[in-house]
Amino acid sequence: MAGQDLLHTQPRPMHWLATATAISAVIAAASFVQPPDATATTTPAATGGHPAAAPDPSRVTFPVDCGPNRLDVVKKASGDLDGDGTTETVAVVRCHSGTGSPPSGVYVLAQPAGRRAAPRIVATLLAPAQQRSVQTLAVKDGGISAAVLGYSTRDIPRCCPDVRKSVKWQWKGGKFVQSELPAAVSTRRV
Repeated sequence: MAGQDLLHTQPRPMHWLATATAISAVIAAASFVQPPDATATTTPAATGGHPAAAPDPSRVTFPVDCGPNRLDVVKKASGDLDGDGTTETVAVVRCHSGTGSPPSGVYVLAQPAGRRAAPRIVATLLAPAQQRSVQTLAVKDGGISAAVLGYSTRDIPRCCPDVRKSVKWQWKGGKFVQSELPAAVSTRRV
């Protein structure tokens, strides 16, 4: 058969690992890209002068593929994140699992004009492809803080994260900027 001796016609585990790594890198990089006109909310003027209620995460279709499992909103917090007087919601979602620690996604939601319109995702702070789980979430003084669990090596079972980092996101210059405590302070065995 023509082409049988070509390397790409006989995929091996290393090919699949390289493909999965490349796709994960693209997804992670895409989570940091935002349109230049992105804002965390709609303005009060766009809602008829009345501030919109906090966006309801149960009305959002999140960009997470859980296969046959359902998607769970495991944490949420609301507040004015960009100082414009409207309320945004930060939602932590993950695929439902009876065991283990499935990776979390952290999304910022805004309510568009019109109370019947579904909330929209305006920022992805943490993509599930980054293989992190969110332990705590809080919104205070316009900042978002979270304790994020992860793994120190690939040898650690996916059920048992062994690294914890405290991270914070703040709206600066038209986008969410992440900061974290220095590794010596925030990274510890869980």
